[in-house]
Amino acid sequence: MSETRAEANAPGDEERVSPAAEPEAVETVEAAVRRQLGKALGGKRGVIEAAIPTLTFTLAWLITEELKLSLYISGAVVVALLIVRVLQRSTVQFVLNSAFGIAIAAVFVAKSGNAADIALPGLIINAAYAVVMFISIITRWPVMGFLVGTMAEDPLSWRKDPGIVKLCTKLTWLLMAPNLVRLAVQVPLYAAIKMGLLSQEWVVAQLGLKYAMGWPLQIASFAAMGWVLARGRTPVSSPAA
Repeated sequence: MSETRAEANAPGDEERVSPAAEPEAVETVEAAVRRQLGKALGGKRGVIEAAIPTLTFTLAWLITEELKLSLYISGAVVVALLIVRVLQRSTVQFVLNSAFGIAIAAVFVAKSGNAADIALPGLIINAAYAVVMFISIITRWPVMGFLVGTMAEDPLSWRKDPGIVKLCTKLTWLLMAPNLVRLAVQVPLYAAIKMGLLSQEWVVAQLGLKYAMGWPLQIASFAAMGWVLARGRTPVSSPAA
């Protein structure tokens, strides 16, 4: 019996067993933010599902100039995407987001009769995001800090650590950058079409520019954030002083 216990407690056995028994590595701010960003994006599929119904609505409107028909066509696309998601028992969040976006865009187009207004909700959203993030930065409550807060027992504990606040401020600047670039490029084009300086055919270019500056810019932003996150290992909860 004693020999059996000795064998079980042999140094070699402890080395083989201990890694499985060790607790997981301490969570870092960088790892938490990477995980939360992945959830928020929904991956490539989430981005595609958000884009297809809006693209369908815009093309249908440009071809038919019939608002109801365009809504029916894009609505059918949304329903098809929803059915696929339900059958796969996966989240319908990103499909519903696109449906909400179409509804808002349809209101603007219906009121003005100008297809260029399909881009107006996106411009407003980009401007709103930029304003909110800028205010969060100058008040030292960076938006990215709240992502960190979701990983802690006290959702506002990150505010007590200057290092975490500084990191989240950098990340918020990088998160805001695509919004500013889109506004700088797309607002002049929207204004030119709206004022008649450019023809309605430019709406197709406007739509293409919208998507060209959507996912690619976001990828660039996240890549930059990933570089910042890969360099540091900031603990989620700083030890008490």
